Amino acid sequence: MKLLSIDIGTTHCKAGLFTEEGDAEKIVVLPNIKYYDRNGYPYYKPEQLWQTIVTCIKDVLIENKEVISAIGITGMAETGLLLDLKTGQPKTDFIPWFSKCAEKEAEMICKEDDPFLRFCKTGLRSSYKYGLAKLLWLKKQDSSIFKDAIWLSAPDYIAYRITGTIKTDYTLAQRTFAFRIDQKVWDFEWLAHFGLPKEIFPEALPSGTKVGETNQEELIRLGIAFGTPVAISGHDHVCASVAVGAINPGTVFNSIGTAETLVGTLKERQLGKKEFQSGLSFGCHVLKKRFFWIGGIQSSGGSVEWLRVLLSDVKLTYEQVQRLSSSTREGPTGILYYPYLAGAGAPLPDSAAKAAFIGLTASHKKEDILKAVFEGISFEIESIRRAAEQVIELPIRKMFVVGGGTKNRYWMQIKSDVTNCCLSIPPVSEATLLGAAITAGIGCGIYKDENEMVTILSQGETTEIYPNQTFHQRYKTLYECGYLQLQQALRKFYHIQQTVFSTEKENLVK
Repeated sequence: MKLLSIDIGTTHCKAGLFTEEGDAEKIVVLPNIKYYDRNGYPYYKPEQLWQTIVTCIKDVLIENKEVISAIGITGMAETGLLLDLKTGQPKTDFIPWFSKCAEKEAEMICKEDDPFLRFCKTGLRSSYKYGLAKLLWLKKQDSSIFKDAIWLSAPDYIAYRITGTIKTDYTLAQRTFAFRIDQKVWDFEWLAHFGLPKEIFPEALPSGTKVGETNQEELIRLGIAFGTPVAISGHDHVCASVAVGAINPGTVFNSIGTAETLVGTLKERQLGKKEFQSGLSFGCHVLKKRFFWIGGIQSSGGSVEWLRVLLSDVKLTYEQVQRLSSSTREGPTGILYYPYLAGAGAPLPDSAAKAAFIGLTASHKKEDILKAVFEGISFEIESIRRAAEQVIELPIRKMFVVGGGTKNRYWMQIKSDVTNCCLSIPPVSEATLLGAAITAGIGCGIYKDENEMVTILSQGETTEIYPNQTFHQRYKTLYECGYLQLQQALRKFYHIQQTVFSTEKENLVK
């Protein structure tokens, strides 16, 4: 018996086949192709995405004919479309989470309720990423578009194509900004305030709950039995945190890619001022009786990629980056780097923030600048870690780290030194896929509970990196006396700069 999982990502779609012990049998990865409309807004084509998923599944199963005990689906949380309930066909293309088409709608939504009160209900602050803003943008284009329509996230849509059933889970529902995590219900009063029908969203269930069974002839021909349980496993980052065992408040999940996220847990509770002031986002966890918190850096690996191009006429290879990393002297560079190439995230979200280097001298070399980037990214992670500690009222001393950045052990050592955390790098190549499989396995009764699965997963060998206490103390001083102190002054300047350029642009238009 095997578990099959599906991950609909921003750049790739994936399918994975796992044993019930969590071992990967086969992983298939294909591009998730995005397009741009005449206004420059990105979108995905629903039928093309579905066929990509079918191909992933076909390639996974081509040499594996064992019985599939459950299918779990995860993916990018805020990406969605409108489905026509009468025809079963999409009314729109997929609007990605990163599309800024609904920026004005998000600003308007923010003014319609006290941000703190809305946060206490949703765990979020208004953003163009969320489904509610996207729906209001669609309404502005066509006021009749909601007739016989329902909003589905990308995982919801794939589950519908596999089973014919229309459902969602709590972790995806909450990323619409219209779902109350304090009551686990849709906020119909809030929807009515914007003139949206209460039927615009599907029934929401706990993550991993069986939403239906396979009845797609296309999949049955591939070897998946008719009636195989299918579950929506939920938010991709939260699924991944389960796969590495970061399910208790004192341990966190750190995912490094172009962006970087830190995800942790806390017991379900009423959110208040402390959580609001942390700058973090909160939501229902894929595991019962837990919330998750999340904070991120939009340009983590993105800063490294930017520098790979900037430091050489020919883009530096990762091997060259490694060599440069290893050639610097031990300890802090003394250079402060603020990784805000795409604005700042938690704990002080600010879309106007820009990247900066402070403390450069003529004696600094390219390897010093590279190391300063690693230090600056680590300082931002330290900011998120400290904000989370204030919320959970427990020390955070261990991070489970996955992603491409883990291959650079010099970067990882800097992160450990800055945060004073043990970094545990698990032997999991596809944490999101494994987490989706596990969540479906728990929800569909393959496992007794999460503790049984975590016991199995903990048997694998991990690489651990420990902080150098001498360097940690130096980094702590630089962080508290330098990084934090200059942060506010820089942000004040950015907003003045934004005003100056906005005025100049208006004058040019006139």
